[in-house]
Amino acid sequence: MAQDKLTKSEKSWILYDVGNSAYMMLACSLIPIWFKELAVGTAPGQISSDHATAYFSIALSIVTVVVAILGPICGALADHKDTKKLFFTSSVALGVISCILNGFALTWIIFLVMCVLSRICFNVSLTFYDSMLNDVTSEDRMDVVSSYGYAWGYVGSCVPFIVAMIAYILGGGLSDDLMVISPMAARIIGFAVTGVWWAAASVPLIKNYRQTNYVELQRGAIAEVFRRIGRTCKKIATQDRKVFYFLLAFFLYIDGVGTIIDNCINIGTDLGLPTVGQVVFLLATQFVAFGGSVVFARLSKRYDTVTLIGACIVGYFCICLYALTLDTLLDFGILAFGVGCFQGSIQSLSRSYYSKIIPPESSGEYFGIYDIFAKGASFLGSAVIAWVKLAGGTINIAVASLALFFALGFFLLRVSSRQESLR
Repeated sequence: MAQDKLTKSEKSWILYDVGNSAYMMLACSLIPIWFKELAVGTAPGQISSDHATAYFSIALSIVTVVVAILGPICGALADHKDTKKLFFTSSVALGVISCILNGFALTWIIFLVMCVLSRICFNVSLTFYDSMLNDVTSEDRMDVVSSYGYAWGYVGSCVPFIVAMIAYILGGGLSDDLMVISPMAARIIGFAVTGVWWAAASVPLIKNYRQTNYVELQRGAIAEVFRRIGRTCKKIATQDRKVFYFLLAFFLYIDGVGTIIDNCINIGTDLGLPTVGQVVFLLATQFVAFGGSVVFARLSKRYDTVTLIGACIVGYFCICLYALTLDTLLDFGILAFGVGCFQGSIQSLSRSYYSKIIPPESSGEYFGIYDIFAKGASFLGSAVIAWVKLAGGTINIAVASLALFFALGFFLLRVSSRQESLR
């Protein structure tokens, strides 16, 4: 890289990761807890814990399906001149508003609907955001800029999360003896501070972004979008083998990554570990992930991207095998530390590598396809964990089984790196 100093556009792009990561941190920790507080009970309109878990899982599945459908369409539309910023701004605005309103939900049904809406908008905004990487930086800087996005996102997400966590504790989340405010007030504060943080971090990118890669808007644009998506999918499957094999590899290894992230609380719960200890370790993991992302950003100046992604995959493979030894809170902490070392790097390097091997003028469309694989992450892995548990296996065996995803992903990544793109 010619220079280490980040440009104004690069800083603005990185800052959005700081904002959206705050929402994801809340979604993976307190939102499921708040949902069950509203849903579970014996009062009229409330349901059992098992039903609550099922409904929440169905809601996440709905998000996955909707985003998978909207991703390529929105991405292809955003590739037209001067449209990407408009779509990005709209998705962020809807996401922030629904996030803040989520805290005022009086019933679990309304809570879940607002949660689904905000999560869809969050994911759709990332389709536009990821595709902006081609516009805000050059190819030789993509690895570093993408890694810094994840790195600062992990640290930045901790600020509103700590405020939300304090509100949760003061709302009687850990003990009624600590209750100073009502549970609803705690939810309002948690969602509000996250939404405001998300919105504030979006402003510089909205203000400074300029779309430099695009296709000209023509009549019949909507119909042409669907034709382009069809042609692109066919091209990837039949001609652009480099992209094709990478997407297959990405789907497998990122499914393993997503499964571990989504099931971290379930892992600790199955082992009978204290909730407070788990939350502390998960918070510490954010800072470890920051360090890991920065280290890999520096390494990207010396090593090629495929080699670094491969190293992350091998790291996750070892983490899965280590899960066979899990027993104590210390073991859980070591597992969390290992995840933190590679979590941000494997995602950021995958994003930047994909940006390099796709046509820049069609980045929105290609990232719409990319996000089908990314947003569906943990689908197969969660099914494997469920199958192992239903068959009578332990959570240790279930997590260790994910090693197969990383092994296959590593193999297909190597296949992809040996392909010549024909685009």
